[in-house]
Amino acid sequence: MRLPGGGTAALVRKDLGPGGELPVPADLGQATWWGADLGAAGGASVFAGHVNWRGATGPFAELWTTKIGGLVTIVDSGGKTWRYRVSQLLTVHKNDLAARADDLFGQSGPHRVVLVTCGGRWVGGSDGYEENRVVIADPA
Repeated sequence: MRLPGGGTAALVRKDLGPGGELPVPADLGQATWWGADLGAAGGASVFAGHVNWRGATGPFAELWTTKIGGLVTIVDSGGKTWRYRVSQLLTVHKNDLAARADDLFGQSGPHRVVLVTCGGRWVGGSDGYEENRVVIADPA
């Protein structure tokens, strides 16, 4: 995956966690992928990546400066290139993310790519950061 600002991440397909939480990548240079396949008729292809990890900045940190109209490019395992144009930028408090999950990450509605990372104020504990950045991109 190439993000609008030039950051890249390797895609790793994962299932939702036992409590329905989005899977977190095991490596700074990865983005976990859950949901719809690329090119699906409907539903969200959801990609989660680190804003930072173990003192290093992650590629998804750029989601905090991404602008509407930016291009997200994904090359699948067969070498086909998929392009998506950023249409929405959302900042969601961690406490509100679960209540908005169906709306943001659901498998109904038109096909879209949804990129998710953490950020905002560091609160520590199991939450880490206080907010999530959600970037939605539509097929270009």
